[in-house]
Amino acid sequence: MAQTIREQIMALADEDYRKFHSKLVPGKSNIIGVRLPQLRKLAQKIAKEDWQAYLTTSAHDYYEEVMLHGLVIGYAKADIEDILSYTAAFVPLIDNWAVCDSFCGSLKITAKHKERVWHFLRPYLHSKQEFELRFGIVMLLGYYIDETHLPKVLPILDSIKHKGYYVKMAVAWTLSVCYVKFPKITLAYLQNNNLDEFTYNKTLQKITESNRVDKKTKAMIRTMKKPKTLA
Repeated sequence: MAQTIREQIMALADEDYRKFHSKLVPGKSNIIGVRLPQLRKLAQKIAKEDWQAYLTTSAHDYYEEVMLHGLVIGYAKADIEDILSYTAAFVPLIDNWAVCDSFCGSLKITAKHKERVWHFLRPYLHSKQEFELRFGIVMLLGYYIDETHLPKVLPILDSIKHKGYYVKMAVAWTLSVCYVKFPKITLAYLQNNNLDEFTYNKTLQKITESNRVDKKTKAMIRTMKKPKTLA
């Protein structure tokens, strides 16, 4: 099956897109050049067939093969415990932001099992591995920025101390969404936090880039920026 799937992926290759997408995912030399909507369509097809056999035998030599594997998990119809088992096996394969974020977005079963998945995510939110940690953060972003979980999400984000660029960017992105949805609570947090300078300033930048924040508020947010410290 793995070879057949690879042939289907190869048939969708677009050289111009490969060149474009390779610039967005630095360090990945194994990109074939298949657009995400096409991979999603293929994943949906596999998820309606013998997806368990696919996940057992799937190859991971190419970026698209890893992406497809994650998407199939997201589209598969199964018990939450089965999905989490496949997820736990998949997360170590994540080595870039694109696979991470697309995979998180596909795990929509989370919305029906928030407390179970919350418990599942806890080890990832303390991981020292950059993309395991990003996985946990982006899952918070996608499914837990609500009134019930915000009081727990903010302290978690504040406690994360990792030098990885993709972790810092995920924290900033998540906090900017927290601000858009819960401005008063998030503003109070931003006025008294333990974020490193880069993550804090990037959070403010992302807030000011949001179309859901008015001009007056953006001007206020800009005044909160911390000047760069000299090394």
